[in-house]
Amino acid sequence: MPATYKPAPYFALLLGVLCLSLSAIFVRTAQAPGIVTSFYRMTTAAMILLPVILIRSKGRLNIKPRWLFAPLAAGFITALDHGTWSTAVAFTSIANANLINFIAPVWVALISWIFWKERLPGWFWIGLALVISGMTFVFGSNLFLHPAFSKGDALALLSSFFFAGYYLITQKARLRVDALTSTGLIALGSAVTLLVICLISRAPLAGYPPQTWGIFIASGIISQIAGYFCMTYALGHIPASIVSPTMIASPVISALLAIPIAGESLNLFQVMGGILVFAGILLVNRAQSVKKISPLVEVESK
Repeated sequence: MPATYKPAPYFALLLGVLCLSLSAIFVRTAQAPGIVTSFYRMTTAAMILLPVILIRSKGRLNIKPRWLFAPLAAGFITALDHGTWSTAVAFTSIANANLINFIAPVWVALISWIFWKERLPGWFWIGLALVISGMTFVFGSNLFLHPAFSKGDALALLSSFFFAGYYLITQKARLRVDALTSTGLIALGSAVTLLVICLISRAPLAGYPPQTWGIFIASGIISQIAGYFCMTYALGHIPASIVSPTMIASPVISALLAIPIAGESLNLFQVMGGILVFAGILLVNRAQSVKKISPLVEVESK
């Protein structure tokens, strides 16, 4: 039976897009390796969220142990996504890395369709094609002008699978675990994994100026806590095949924010690409509005 339309998950999804749009700005201005910024982002979120979760649950999580595996696994996958993407940037252009990483919705849609038997109507596929085309216009000029597939491009492609895995695992986790607990456990799993990666790669974890530490904290509060909480909340009500294409608006908004913050400008192709992305998102969400995509089973305390 179709789920009743609720505006709150869509508002949360929009807010999540806006918060995550600042991620690239934080990484760019932190003056630290991307993997280190990601580690402190996750650590800040975990240190804030876990005490809140324990206080709310009076020191005991009312969740069966086997249900904790999915959000922790999503955190592990998130760490691999961040790690491979930030490494990819060192070996290829940011434009290439962004374009390849954000083809994750294709994997989400295909896995949902093939393995989960999720019904995806024609409007969805048309919208997804527009979204991917728009991303190509916005970020793909370097890739198509210089088509050599580098080590960085391969890492970005790998990160797109991890990114898709986050969406799919979190969608399943939200069947049993509320949004706040999911967000905290994802941050914990990701922080631990990123710490191991930083230690293995010998990335410097100390010696940064106060401004950089402030950016680490802001990244954890805004991009991770607010951004991922909103996205995790949305994934409890909206299929991952809808959420993931909508989140592609995040790097487009980042490009717009870079104009006043980093002094960058957008060319005509990038503007056209942004229009295509948002048009595609409208069509993807129209597919949900006509109630042809199987809704998720909701849990209490969203």
